[in-house]
Amino acid sequence: MGRAEEPTLFELSEPGRHSWQLRTTGVPAWSADELVPDAHRRREPVPLAEVSERDLVAHFTRLSHRQFSVDLGAYPLGSCTMKYNPKVCDTVASLPGLTDVHPAAPARMSQGWLSLLVELEEALCAVTGMAAATFQPAAGAAGELTGLLLMRAYHDARDDRRRRVIIPDSAHGTNPASVRIAGYEVTTVPSDGRGCVDMAALRSVLDRDVAGIMLTNPNTLGLFEDGIEEIAAAVHGVGGLLYYDGANLNAILGVVRPGDMGFDIVHLNLHKTFATPHGGGGPGAGPVAVAEHLVDFLPGPRPVRLVHGAQERAASNGTGATAYGWAMPPRSIGRVHSWHGNALVLARALAYIRVHGGDGLRRVSERAVLNANWLRVRLSSVYDVPFDRPCMHEVVLAAFTLRRRYGVRALDVAKRLLEEGFHAPTVYFPLVVDEALMVEPTETESLQTLEALADAFERIAAEASEPAGVEAAHAAPRTTPVGRVDEARAARMLVPTFDARAHVGMQGDREQ
Repeated sequence: MGRAEEPTLFELSEPGRHSWQLRTTGVPAWSADELVPDAHRRREPVPLAEVSERDLVAHFTRLSHRQFSVDLGAYPLGSCTMKYNPKVCDTVASLPGLTDVHPAAPARMSQGWLSLLVELEEALCAVTGMAAATFQPAAGAAGELTGLLLMRAYHDARDDRRRRVIIPDSAHGTNPASVRIAGYEVTTVPSDGRGCVDMAALRSVLDRDVAGIMLTNPNTLGLFEDGIEEIAAAVHGVGGLLYYDGANLNAILGVVRPGDMGFDIVHLNLHKTFATPHGGGGPGAGPVAVAEHLVDFLPGPRPVRLVHGAQERAASNGTGATAYGWAMPPRSIGRVHSWHGNALVLARALAYIRVHGGDGLRRVSERAVLNANWLRVRLSSVYDVPFDRPCMHEVVLAAFTLRRRYGVRALDVAKRLLEEGFHAPTVYFPLVVDEALMVEPTETESLQTLEALADAFERIAAEASEPAGVEAAHAAPRTTPVGRVDEARAARMLVPTFDARAHVGMQGDREQ
């Protein structure tokens, strides 16, 4: 039950301690005067921690044991699709032929990489029903902005100045921010009683001032927008474009394509759909795919197959192999990312697609949907289910009955789940659901894991009927390295830096 504090490196520091170093480096012993001008030299050493290699390794190993990850257990974070990352994809991404290529290498020296990027683009276009794609956006939010800039470029090219973008009230949180950064105004439309876009409300705000709509299908409530064809016809009818937020693409792989629904722009979260690492696994990637009428506006340069003929033969050094190069679309919005420095993420995504194949990707979605519906049915008698009908890859539960009867909120349930050995689900999102608990098991969790997760949810709800259970819920988590924090206070009183000097000074005082 205890939570032993891990000291910082500065608290472990002892003067004179250090890790191993070479006796001699062979570097000429130039004086500091020759290497660094006096005006640019520090007057005192940088206050660094002095620790042995043994203590350094132990410190970071202990910290790693205090973390939760997709390799440790279920991570049912709704809307985030926290899938297990197959190690075969990591192995592919570590091949020397991929890792040893400099980002600035000319096309003739990076044919393998260009071939990989072209193949991945074709695969993503096949999955989404789009004509072409760009890999320049380095994250999902960057993909959103890129898609909106493409929307703006399309309308501007037609000398059609539009002002607004429509967003459903269940949209992802970054959508409104992306719209504003792209220079548009946000028009919100509500959900209807079934959790889908209210068509009457949508029609009431449609006019020639609307640049487009940002939508994901299935939506953020985990429900399929079965009126998508009607939505597409209505928006296209006023000259607007349909933008597909790919956060929930994992639910429809190989079943239905955004392009077939009528979408013009699709952004993809490779970490959600194609199991590339989140965050610490490397730079992100948020490819954007577009329909034929938007291809000329894509960011550039793009990796392409060169035209057949003398140019291709020259680029392939006379070998006859397919040659690849870079091309700038004729009406490109320009660069949105300087380099393809996140290319190893793209290699992982292609490996994932190749391992599964078309039929395998469909099975991925089918199992994700099955897992979410299994939890919906299992927990519907214990938790509120605001939209109790077949969901897609995630189910939105709610704790408003627990709060009303016993004072146990969604946040309390989430914190108690941490004590049960599970990562907490998303809470209080989507905003249109009171006391929301958004659960997404993904296809990677087994039936045994789902049963254990459901047991934990049920146990927490049952305990809430007893005073001791309510007290436990309010105090949770009690078994984790860090107990319950005041999230509001943490957001308002940030401490973004560590005062190294203060700790070095404290160390000196202690020695004296």
